[in-house]
Amino acid sequence: MTDLTFAELNLSQPILQALTDMGFEEPTPVQEKCIPPLLQQKDVVGQAQTGTGKTAAFGIPLVQQTDISIKEVQTIIMCPTRELAIQVTGELIKIGKHLDGLHVVPVYGGQSISRQIKALKRGAHVVVGTPGRTIDHLRRGTMKLDHLQRVVFDEADEMLNMGFRDDMEQILSYASQPVQTIMFSATMSKGIRKIMNRYMDNPETVAIERKKMTAPNIEQYVVEVRDSVRTEAICRFMDINDFKLALVFCNTKRKTEKVSRELRSRGYSSDFINGDLSQNQRDRVMGKFRSGAIDILVGTDVAARGLDIDDIEAVFNYDIPQDPEYYVHRIGRTGRAGRSGMAITFSTKSKKKQLRTIERQIKNQLNPLDLPSTADVQKSRLAGEMDGLVEVLEKGNLRPFIDQIESFTDDRFTTVEIAAALLKKRTEAPDQQEEAAGENGQSQSHNYDDSAMVRMHFNVGKKNNVYPGDLVGAIAGESNVPGNVIGNIDIFPHHSFVDIPGKHVKQVLDIMNRNRVKGKKIRVKVA
Repeated sequence: MTDLTFAELNLSQPILQALTDMGFEEPTPVQEKCIPPLLQQKDVVGQAQTGTGKTAAFGIPLVQQTDISIKEVQTIIMCPTRELAIQVTGELIKIGKHLDGLHVVPVYGGQSISRQIKALKRGAHVVVGTPGRTIDHLRRGTMKLDHLQRVVFDEADEMLNMGFRDDMEQILSYASQPVQTIMFSATMSKGIRKIMNRYMDNPETVAIERKKMTAPNIEQYVVEVRDSVRTEAICRFMDINDFKLALVFCNTKRKTEKVSRELRSRGYSSDFINGDLSQNQRDRVMGKFRSGAIDILVGTDVAARGLDIDDIEAVFNYDIPQDPEYYVHRIGRTGRAGRSGMAITFSTKSKKKQLRTIERQIKNQLNPLDLPSTADVQKSRLAGEMDGLVEVLEKGNLRPFIDQIESFTDDRFTTVEIAAALLKKRTEAPDQQEEAAGENGQSQSHNYDDSAMVRMHFNVGKKNNVYPGDLVGAIAGESNVPGNVIGNIDIFPHHSFVDIPGKHVKQVLDIMNRNRVKGKKIRVKVA
C-alpha cells in the first residue's frame, strides 16, 4: 500500500477530478514511483505486470503534459495486441475526460485504415497502436512525428516475444528530435536491456518488490459470474456456508455504497467504509462490525487498511484488485489467529490475465468454484434447521407444542405433514414462497413465450409515492432487464402492474423479490 495521495503528486485539477470520477483513492505502488520521474521528462523502465495500475502510471503524466492547443501527435503508445490498444485508449480517455479537446486515436490492424486516417487528420494528440499498423501510417505519411515528445512501449517483453523488435526500433528512428522513452515490461530480458542501452537516456528503473505470501489457513477460490449477479452470489455463499462475519472488497467508493445497499435490501446487516467517510463515521462502522452488529462489511482497499479482526470467516473480492499486492492484503483479513478462512474472487473470462498475475504473485492457483444454485442454498438451510431441531429435541419440554400439533391433526394432514410444512415455511426463501401459487403447488416460474408480454403484480403504488420511472429504474437497475423492453405500467393506490417480456420473468421474480422501491420491501408475482 502507498503513503502518497494523487494530490501530493502535483497533478492538475482536471486530472484529479477524473481520477475521483474513476473511483481511484490513492496511487498504486507503481503509480507512486513512476509518475514523478515521468512528469520530470525522464526516461523510465517499469517492471510491472498487468493488473498493477501501470496504464495509469504512464497515462496520467502523459495526459497532463499534453498541449491541447497543438493538434499534432505528441505521444505514441505501442501495444502488442489490438485488445490492449483498445483498453489503453479507453483508460486515457477517462483520465482526460475533463480536458476539453484531448484526442486519443487507436490504430490497429483489422479496422479500416481509411477511418484511422480521417481520425489522424482531425488532429490526434495521442496515438495508441500496434507496431505493424503504426509503421504503416508512418510509411504512408498519414502520421507525422514533428511534435513527438514521448514513446511508450507497453508490455515490451510481449512485443519482443511476438517478433516486433525491428518494428519497435524503427518507430524510434522516425522521430527527428530526442524523445522521452518509456517501457513497461513484466521481465527485464536481454532484449529489453539492449533497447534501453541503445535508445534510452540514463533511464530510471522502477521495480515493485513483491512480498512473499503464505496463507495455509485460507481456501482461495475464483467464481466466474457477471457483475449483475455478484451481490446475489455473496448472499448464496453466506447462506450455504453459514458465515457470520464477512468482508467484501470493491475497487471504487461508489460501488461500496451500492453493494452494501443491495445486501441490506436482501435482509443482511451490512454497511460500508470508504475514503469519503470521516474518522468518526469509520470508527462507528468498525465498532458495529467488531461487535457483530454488521454481518457483511463492504470497503475499498484504502478504507480497510489496518483492519484487524480475528473472526472474519470470508473475504469476497467483488472486483479483482488493481494490484496483486492488494489481493494479498485483502485475503489476509481472514484465516487469522490460527483460524481457517475462505477467499472468493469474482471474475469473468476477460479477466483471466489479471488472475494469472495474481497466481504468479501468490505462487498458488485459485481453485474454480461454481455459484451455488437456489436448490443448494435451500438444502443448506434445511440441513442447518435439522441440526437445530436435534438440539431442541434433546432439551425436551415439548408437551405444549405436541398438544398444538395433535389438535391441528385431522383427516387431511398427518403430524409428519404438519411438521414438514413448518420446516418448509421456515427454510424457504421469501421469493419462493411468493411464487408458490395455484393448485398442486405449481410454481409461477414456468416457461413463458420469450416475446410475449407477461403482466406482473408489484405490491407498491401511488400511496408509496411510486411512479413509472421508479419501477423502470428499479427493474432495469437490479434485474438487468433493458428499460426499453418494459411494456405498459399501471399504477394504483396500493399496487402496480408492469408488463415484462416472458424471457425476463424468472430473473425479475428471482431478483426483485429481494429488493426495495422507495424504501418499501417489494413482493412481485405474475398477475
